Amino acid sequence: GAEVLVPPNGGRKHPEQKMIAINTRHILFICGGAFDGIEKIISRRLNAQVIGFKGGSNDPQSEEEVLSHVNSGDIKTFGLIPELVGRLPVVVHLAPLSIDAMFRILTEPKNALLKQYKHIFKLGGAELEITEEALRIIAETAHEMKLGARGLRTLCEEVLFDAMFDLPAPDKTTVTIDLDYTKEKLARSRTGLAG
Repeated sequence: GAEVLVPPNGGRKHPEQKMIAINTRHILFICGGAFDGIEKIISRRLNAQVIGFKGGSNDPQSEEEVLSHVNSGDIKTFGLIPELVGRLPVVVHLAPLSIDAMFRILTEPKNALLKQYKHIFKLGGAELEITEEALRIIAETAHEMKLGARGLRTLCEEVLFDAMFDLPAPDKTTVTIDLDYTKEKLARSRTGLAG
């Protein structure tokens, strides 16, 4: 940690402003990114194939296993400047989210997507009900298409778009989204997002 001076109103636009001193001792900085193709650099270093079999039994065989061996040298070879790489004390690979993790993201957090959409429908005078099977197929589709957690919102929008703009008449106050309806809406999404 160190005492660093930080401008309260942004960087160079106001050079005359007073700086605020911040002690970085108890602050964790995370630098993340998508390094498409770095597995080839790692496998060259390990003298291993990314996918398939090789002579030795200790050779990594899947892309996930290769990525688990990432180090600072690989990131430097990929193209990050050494001055930045040298400031990263820990370099790790994060595994993709599982289907169960995506399902939990849809339903459990305080601001979960399902809760947000229920609130939107409530503002329109309707109650939204989505079956567990429908939520699970959304999570499975996001996992299959490798969209990550952010892709869940895209898929939810695809499924709920028509229902949000065609809210039921005042005498019918519940909108139910089931598995068949979700599959029908996601079939359009798969062709659109995959292309």
